[in-house]
Amino acid sequence: MFSGQPISFLDWIARFGSKKSDKQSQAVKDAMEQKHSNGSHPAETDKSSASSPAKQSGDITPSSRGMPANTQQPGDTAADEEKMGVEDKRVRIFTPRVFAMGMIVSIGGLIFGYDTGQISGFLEMDDFLRRFGNTTNADGGPAFTNVRSGTIVALLSIGTLIGAIGAAPIADGFGRRITIIVGCIIFCVGVIVQIATENAWYQIAIGRWVAGLGVGMLSVLTPMYQSETAPRQVRGALVSAYQLFITFGIFLAYCINFGTETNTGTSQWRIPMGIGFIFPLIMACGIMFLRESPRWDYRKGRIDAARTTIAKSYSVPENHWEVSREMREIKEKFDAENAGGGKHPFYEVFTGPRMAYRLTLGVTLQALQQLTGANFFFYYGTTIFAATGLNNSFVTSIILGAVNFGMTFPGLYVVEHFGRRRALITGGLWQFGCFMVFASVGHFSLDQQTPSNTPGAGTAMIVFACLFIAGYAQTWGPIVWAVVGELFPTRYRAKAMGISTASNWIWNFLISFFTPFITGAIDYRYGYVFAACNFTAAVVVYFFLCEHQGRSLEEIDTMYIMHVSPLKSSKWVAPEGEDLVTADKLFLEPGARGISKADAAGMEGEQRVEDLPPANDQYGVRDVSGTGYAAEASGAR
Repeated sequence: MFSGQPISFLDWIARFGSKKSDKQSQAVKDAMEQKHSNGSHPAETDKSSASSPAKQSGDITPSSRGMPANTQQPGDTAADEEKMGVEDKRVRIFTPRVFAMGMIVSIGGLIFGYDTGQISGFLEMDDFLRRFGNTTNADGGPAFTNVRSGTIVALLSIGTLIGAIGAAPIADGFGRRITIIVGCIIFCVGVIVQIATENAWYQIAIGRWVAGLGVGMLSVLTPMYQSETAPRQVRGALVSAYQLFITFGIFLAYCINFGTETNTGTSQWRIPMGIGFIFPLIMACGIMFLRESPRWDYRKGRIDAARTTIAKSYSVPENHWEVSREMREIKEKFDAENAGGGKHPFYEVFTGPRMAYRLTLGVTLQALQQLTGANFFFYYGTTIFAATGLNNSFVTSIILGAVNFGMTFPGLYVVEHFGRRRALITGGLWQFGCFMVFASVGHFSLDQQTPSNTPGAGTAMIVFACLFIAGYAQTWGPIVWAVVGELFPTRYRAKAMGISTASNWIWNFLISFFTPFITGAIDYRYGYVFAACNFTAAVVVYFFLCEHQGRSLEEIDTMYIMHVSPLKSSKWVAPEGEDLVTADKLFLEPGARGISKADAAGMEGEQRVEDLPPANDQYGVRDVSGTGYAAEASGAR
């Protein structure tokens, strides 16, 4: 597969994580070769052929219905396609272009992680406490009240909540790249507001709120852009790189805090804060050299640009069969959407085909990612381990950050090789066990009045905190972002991801604000709450999340619409080409749920999945006979 090419670490990940996708790709290629052997060129085949080349009129160019006349490309004829032929060059999984895209866009995670990690150290820095503290500790030194520390930490999350929701309409209107640049600029403004203060604690809080607006936008746009642009074989690993960069940002902030905490004066906290200004500048400049999302380009009528982007992502010619297949899938969704009226009201994100189910699942998964308890350590780790009697809690934070960052690398392998479901279920149960031990030792064994009397208990708590972080970094940290980026159809993706990510930030705020109060009231028994949430998370994934590994975004859409049983989803056989039952094919009129259409969007006999009978085959697939979808080709009854 990689003969003649040096294999990088990421190539190695993709090689083992994309076997299933390669088989699906080979199946399409074989189908095309079969058509040639029967004497028919793909350009001459029926519109239902999944492997038909992509530049013939009525094939991959958008339907003229609902599109400006100038979007029809001259020369897009069957004759031209015949001259072009079909290229079958072997697809490279990871190319320098894809690698660069993943690294540049994932800086959005670095920005968030760095801001998360630095505030943990600031709360224990002497100069920061002298300038912004409002009470004294038991030794008579400056300190924060629970309200003030919670406000400073949590206002970032309020900003991210607003930014996540606001990013969707901007991204749909102006494009993913422009919106990413706007998010970077807003974050820089927030850093300037914070670093310019002398003694006003509220200026720190307001600056973190402004910075949060930018972080929230980037938290939606980074996985969205990567999921829409990355080759399907490595999409999960690339989107998970967002979490890798979050962990790197946290670790980097811990290290810089450790290096400056012995300084005197404002350099103690202003140097780490100022360094955070560099990353959004790099990201904003880097994104200018990347291409726009091909799916956004196509929806705006830039067909050639979309085709070129996909071809460059796979490092193949524009007439390659892999490009043709992906362009056809995008075209079919776009044509069906135009048949239903093009633009749609916001409420359709709740009423679209199985969107209520998927949106609820996305919101729940994002909430549960926070409720795993990871940010309990990241936001207050320095404070928590100072309370266990450790001499230098900054060192302990660095250890946690290093474990978090280092174990995210195996997570890039896990997401593609073991699948989303198995990894999330295993991770949830592992994290449940770690928090049970952490909470039990902290409550029953640690001498909280004089922690130095029980050094063994403090050490045990650190060990199980590290074990928790190791499991989280490989599973719930990166994989939730990948799953949510894949869960929704293009028609609703920006809005649905904004709502789902908003759930993440709401719980981020609640945990960051109320943690000082809760730990003050029930001490380390707080860990039992997180343990219960981790167990619940494993149960939710087991019963409600389908397996996304190795499938295109359109295939994932079909899987949910056809009510494939999550327990059997890994064995489900995906339809090909126009046999895919996508949201855009089904949702032809706003609010038209439960209505059967005899001839909708050119698909004779189409029927709403809400009216289909219960699943009754071995893969949990509903009976779709009479809908125009071929049973043998789709694996449906």
